[in-house]
Amino acid sequence: MKDLGAPSPGAKETVDLSIFMKLAVRPLRLKSWILLAPMALWAVAGLAQNTNVTTRALSLDDCIRIALEHNLDVQIQRYNPKIAKLTLDSVYGSYDPKFNAGAQQHFSASAGGFSNGLVPIPNTSYDETFNAGLAGILPSGLNYSISSTLDRNSGDSVIGGSSLERGFLYSSFTGITLSQPLLRNLWTDSVRQQISLNRKSLKISELGVRLQVINVIGQVEQAYYDLVAFIENVKVQQTALELAERLLKENKERVTVGVMAQLDEKSAESQVATSRAAVLAAQSALVAQQNLLKSLLTDAYSNWHDVDVAPTEKLLPQPHVFDVQQSWVKGMTMRPDLLQQKLDLERQNITLKYLHNQVFPELDLVGSYGRSGLGVALTPSLDDIRVERYPSWAYGVQLSIPLGNRAARNNYRAQKETIAQELLTLKKLEQSILVQIDNDVKTAQSDFEQVAATREARLYAEAALDAEEKKLQNGKSTSYNVLLVQRDLTAARSNEIQALANYNKALSQLAVAEGTTLELHQLTVEVK
Repeated sequence: MKDLGAPSPGAKETVDLSIFMKLAVRPLRLKSWILLAPMALWAVAGLAQNTNVTTRALSLDDCIRIALEHNLDVQIQRYNPKIAKLTLDSVYGSYDPKFNAGAQQHFSASAGGFSNGLVPIPNTSYDETFNAGLAGILPSGLNYSISSTLDRNSGDSVIGGSSLERGFLYSSFTGITLSQPLLRNLWTDSVRQQISLNRKSLKISELGVRLQVINVIGQVEQAYYDLVAFIENVKVQQTALELAERLLKENKERVTVGVMAQLDEKSAESQVATSRAAVLAAQSALVAQQNLLKSLLTDAYSNWHDVDVAPTEKLLPQPHVFDVQQSWVKGMTMRPDLLQQKLDLERQNITLKYLHNQVFPELDLVGSYGRSGLGVALTPSLDDIRVERYPSWAYGVQLSIPLGNRAARNNYRAQKETIAQELLTLKKLEQSILVQIDNDVKTAQSDFEQVAATREARLYAEAALDAEEKKLQNGKSTSYNVLLVQRDLTAARSNEIQALANYNKALSQLAVAEGTTLELHQLTVEVK
């Protein structure tokens, strides 16, 4: 899916929520409104300055798909399996054979004797050596070395007081040497240990991607539900402002005809100012929530700066069957962080296996076989090797016992203690998951009950306002009482919206705690 974009002429201003939220719960005195007026005008200017905003209607599933493609945390986490796979492949490189080759010429001269005229005559020797070979290790721990050498010798020798030139003498050799561990490094060694450790690390990194995806989906859900709630809360505050303005208009008419005191008109004016401040606070909170959701959806925030997300879904109290025991089973089998911890414990056991092997002495079965050749020309020397004229072989065992062996023994004991500590860490994580799921289930159940309770409270508040307004029209109530009931209704409507948001967020959090978020959204994580 392509990233959504729009032009971005300027940044939006935000409003200090703490001031307005306090003002929304009680009538403003005239002095307070005078102090607030400049801030309110500034907030309106900040919210209205960006007139080039486009609206994009997005469902929750749309937001999740966009986030999984563009969220920066997910993109960062996706590199870990690639790095882990390359690291694993690099360890397999330890089994790549090493080729070596060389050539050198060596000259030496030594005292050989004297000529008949007592002139010193040296012995000279020229050696030209060529060598090549392969060496390496196999997964069984077998070390091998295959080598071939060719030497050509020539020079002068003193015989009977005369220097005689020797002809070329060719000597060649080809052979193989093997060494197979029988105790230490038999069932495991440093290479096999690193391969096993890196295999586990690869799985851990893949689970890390799954964990990050689950967390991002949970964050998107939380932000999406809050955005819906903030949009509805703006509507609630705007409705409250309309009610306050209507009451103020009616009170002015009553003051004009002399059936109401001017003080009641001022109270209504104060409520209008308070309602306007509440609208501004709700709009500012909405802007901040828009930015929060957009930051989760994109890796290029400037493209989304002038885009307002319009949720297409409503806050509904979807029924859910709560079963703590079943949720515990899901958490113990599906939580990526718990599975990571178990894999890390397996890594510790791999290291324990290696350290236990290192306690044993070195006992290696060794053997070698080769063929030699010798001749005054190259071809006869090589023919000797071909027909196996001068074979050589050897076999035996090599034993090496470190006296005391304290390093290996103490490393092994320390690793056993580390595993015991890891087991307790795993148990602690399991217990914390059980507690978290238990708390989340109870929270979701409580939030579901609050949805019904706040709905009833809102209905009662609506009926109470209707009755109080009729009493005011009949002269049996006061404007102040109507203002109080209006505030109660606004609070009840806000409480109902918040209860719906809390319930949906609680279900999302429960899914994250269980590790079932992907399954609920029918998503799979594939790491390539």
